[in-house]
Amino acid sequence: MAKKLFRKTLSAPGLLRIARDCFDRVPDPVAGRGLTLPDCLMSALAMFGLKYASLLQFDRDARRDERVRSNLRKLYGVARAPSDTAMRERLDGVDPAALRGAFKRLFAALQRGKALADFIWLGHHVLSVDGTGFHSSERVRCAHCCEKRRRDGTVTYHHQMLGAVLVHPERREVFPLAPEPIMRTDGSEKNDCERNAARRLLAHVRREHPHLKLLVVEDALASNGPHIELLRSLDMRFVLGVKPDGHRHLFEWVGATPGTRTFETEDANGLKRRYRYLNSVPLNDANFDLEVNFLECRETRPGGKERCFTWVTDIEIDEANAGALTRAGRARWRIENETFNTLKNQGYGFEHNFGHGNKHLATVFANLMMLAFLIDQAQQRCCALFRAAREKAGRAKYFWERLRGLFLEFFVPDWETLYRAIAFGHRTELVPFDTS
Repeated sequence: MAKKLFRKTLSAPGLLRIARDCFDRVPDPVAGRGLTLPDCLMSALAMFGLKYASLLQFDRDARRDERVRSNLRKLYGVARAPSDTAMRERLDGVDPAALRGAFKRLFAALQRGKALADFIWLGHHVLSVDGTGFHSSERVRCAHCCEKRRRDGTVTYHHQMLGAVLVHPERREVFPLAPEPIMRTDGSEKNDCERNAARRLLAHVRREHPHLKLLVVEDALASNGPHIELLRSLDMRFVLGVKPDGHRHLFEWVGATPGTRTFETEDANGLKRRYRYLNSVPLNDANFDLEVNFLECRETRPGGKERCFTWVTDIEIDEANAGALTRAGRARWRIENETFNTLKNQGYGFEHNFGHGNKHLATVFANLMMLAFLIDQAQQRCCALFRAAREKAGRAKYFWERLRGLFLEFFVPDWETLYRAIAFGHRTELVPFDTS
């Protein structure tokens, strides 16, 4: 029964071993000074995996509680946890790019384990790309902070990143690839920042996954000539949002062309969809030779409420695939709803300042938090015992509270025992702390 519920590789022990192996290869600028960099990185990963609210609380528990030190050693392989100050100082000098290998290795493990076999849509893996912020302050800043200057003279210092997440219209799990930090040199305007970061991110994705068939879904900022040419050069298909105010020439062309096709559908709940599409349309007057395919879906609910969605794609549209393309385009929101919102509102503390540093600390913490999220999503997808524990606890918030509570209360021999204690109430193998 244990083997069926707890897979050897795609469960917490196997996934964390992969992360640790990658951390062992991260260059350490201050090696030989007691604390090891892999222990610092794994301690931070444990902090985010256990959903600690602050680095200070994690430090207090790790230094004062024998149970926590034992559990960190047995569950996360941390020989010696750093203090909060030591962790910040050591991780501040780590190049965030050095953490990309952990994302790649974990993704490869999912592929080998056939976890992504039914994540195919229209013959591709759907990759949702979007930007988000994770730090904003008028006082706290570092050498890599972006700056936003207001008319009243105040300056806001902030960090942003561009995320790339594998999504599926019919699956709740999402699998992030390594994010790309948006840097000060990318510019001060949202369009410039995201476009410049996207060039780096997509190039990294193609280099790290050269044979992966990708369908990239993005918002209307990406529907421009240079970005579409970039996607084509990287052999990536796309479904990109467009808007009437930002793509006036495109909408006027579609409206004036007699060959535009339409058809309607209605589902069992009375939801009506009216599709309109036209293939081989010039993107705009500045890129007249760059042709795309236009798709519109207008939804009308039984109560009369109406919504309209529009995209361009390089996949030829017909009545057979218009619905699937629509679902792919709308799956873009999963990077907001199932990724960024989860990181910000369900215990990870994505917008909390765990430490800013002078160089890379804020970005390193954001990457490690995203890595902890990937490990959780992989377990949700592949580990039946993890899912049983989640379902027993009810809401995700209660699961993390129960997990952390057992971690703090008992000596835990391994992850399987910990999850079984939550899922089935089996506590006989958990050793309580002897206070006599």
